[in-house]
Amino acid sequence: MKKAMTIIILSAILVAGCHKKGTEIAETNPFFQEWNTPYGVPPFDKIKIEHYLPAFEEGMKQHKAEVDSIANNPEAPTFANTIEALEYSGELLDKVSNVFFNIVECCNSEEMEKLTEEILPKVTQHGDDISLNAKLFARIKTVYDQKDSLDLTDEQMRLLEITYKNFVRNGANIPEEQQPRFREINEKLSLLTMKFGNNVLKATNDYKLVVGDVAKLEGMPQSQLDAALEAGNADKSTKGKYVFTIHIPSMEPFLMNCKDRELRKELWTAYSTRCTSGATDNRAIIDSIVNLRIEQAHMLGYNSHAAYVLDDCMAKTPEAVNDLLMKVWKPALKKAQEEAAEYQKMIKAEGGDFQLEPWDWRYYSERLRKAKYDLDDDSLRPYFSLDNVRNGIFTCCDKLYDISFRENKDIPVYQEDVVAYEVLENDSVIAIVYMDFFPRESKRSGAWMTNFREQSIDRNGKNVIPVVSLVFNFTKPTANKPSLLNFDETQTFFHEFGHGLHSIFSRCHYESLSGTNVSRDFVEMPSQIFENWACHPEVMRLYAHHYQTGEVIPEALIEKIEAAATYGQGFINVELLAASFLDMYFHTLPMKTDITLPDFEDKAMNAIGLIPEIISRYKSTYFQHIFAGGYSAGYYSYTWAAVLDSDAFEPFRKNGVFNKETATSFRNNILSKGNTEESMKLYINYRGQEPSIEPLLKKRGLLTK
Repeated sequence: MKKAMTIIILSAILVAGCHKKGTEIAETNPFFQEWNTPYGVPPFDKIKIEHYLPAFEEGMKQHKAEVDSIANNPEAPTFANTIEALEYSGELLDKVSNVFFNIVECCNSEEMEKLTEEILPKVTQHGDDISLNAKLFARIKTVYDQKDSLDLTDEQMRLLEITYKNFVRNGANIPEEQQPRFREINEKLSLLTMKFGNNVLKATNDYKLVVGDVAKLEGMPQSQLDAALEAGNADKSTKGKYVFTIHIPSMEPFLMNCKDRELRKELWTAYSTRCTSGATDNRAIIDSIVNLRIEQAHMLGYNSHAAYVLDDCMAKTPEAVNDLLMKVWKPALKKAQEEAAEYQKMIKAEGGDFQLEPWDWRYYSERLRKAKYDLDDDSLRPYFSLDNVRNGIFTCCDKLYDISFRENKDIPVYQEDVVAYEVLENDSVIAIVYMDFFPRESKRSGAWMTNFREQSIDRNGKNVIPVVSLVFNFTKPTANKPSLLNFDETQTFFHEFGHGLHSIFSRCHYESLSGTNVSRDFVEMPSQIFENWACHPEVMRLYAHHYQTGEVIPEALIEKIEAAATYGQGFINVELLAASFLDMYFHTLPMKTDITLPDFEDKAMNAIGLIPEIISRYKSTYFQHIFAGGYSAGYYSYTWAAVLDSDAFEPFRKNGVFNKETATSFRNNILSKGNTEESMKLYINYRGQEPSIEPLLKKRGLLTK
């Protein structure tokens, strides 16, 4: 959502004819006050749940008044009095929205869920009232039609073009008689996607695998046993027992190490069948979401939801997406089949008479990795403590971009585990970054980057620094050990920090164009390229130190990591691509249809030849990216962006991983530019050419000879 500065002063609204109750609200509600916090960050320590609804209602009221003033302006439409005025409208609404919707993701509760159900329809209706305002759109179109004769900067022209296009994509050209149904669809979709995500959170939190006999946990590392016992001791009903969950930090090590096949199957089944029955059943919700999206796409003039989404992305068409995915899918599937054959051979050699199943894959993959490379997950963790990885990231940022990070305990945080940092360049603070590391029942799974405020230049010409938030679900420290990350989690930390840098370095005039407000299939490039530093030998020597002894990671271990770099890439790519194909299968449907699960999903996976030993990274009922997270018809973007980031890293590979000239070019041409130019143009400005797929295939060991 765009965050913007206001053109109506709140105090004037409250004073003019305001009764005592309104004054009391203004005096006690932090959203109605200036935030006298360090750098104007949200005063989380003062915000209470009862503050949100009045702030939303007043914010929408103010925004409506601003929009009405623009739409009914008797003066001829200009860029300043229409496009720019709209860009700067809605300050209070953006202010409360940025806090509320981020907190819902990190600190949810029954109260917050009920409040979300009340607020979402109102916010959706408010957005539709703007998008479908005929007078407003007529003014926007007038300015747009005159664009070639206007003396606009490149960024002003970009804002004009995107504003016009967004109004069209949000229904401005829909006939008046169809607009009530369009509004109804938007409201239903907002509530359904919220319900989908809440169901996944509840189903994930509700399941626990409780093991009383430690003998059944043969193969589990002591660190994981300690964490599981600590989790068990946290509840009277499981005191003295070992508790495992389907949160990734608990589930992944269990599936990789636990020898007991039946226990692995039990945990895996709970994970892979989430939200298929009972109170959290998402199957009917998926059917409704998919069909409402189809109907909406038709109203907007597209033959499918994917066609609608991709028209605003680098890929442009479903055909282009499928073409890219297939180029990676074919070699990846071949490699996965070879991996499966190796694991099956291992099972047979050990006297097993069973067929490899999805709950076996990680177990045998980890064992074979150890046998082939003398490398296992538990041998790496001691060198990748959370503190060391964080410090390694800070070191990379210093060497690449001459910036540093300083913790500031005076900055209010929204939860006690959250840490706030100032980002400094030349002794000036250029951004604030929150880091939220550990799982809790109120937080959704996964990892993500978001903003409480995005960078912009305000109406007075002052640079407004971004307030960035990085959210993770890493293994919590125990009484005896710090949080020790596996290598995937280490790369996840670098990945989300790459998103953060995209926002930190933004130097755009208009907030709606700044930072990560770029096309869906470009936004992952700055994050994925930063993963390359996580595994580079020169970088690992700087940060991968044993958490007890301080010993630098041994060269022999680095060599093993490099030797195993393409190990398991068949599985990794196949499960990722299967999810991308599943997303496209749902969203390229040209006509409304009954979605029956699991039949629909099985048909999609059979069509691409997915082997039974692997499932899609996300099965439909818990595929939050596409049914609750804004990635509908967009999950392919991780692979699209991987082509970009692999190609974009080549100059660093050639010139040096800390080459300042290359880093400066990447910062100036990509990270600082936001959406001020077309994504491909930004890329070519940096790279000097369009991207090649070959570096990606080579990097993943999928380059066919």
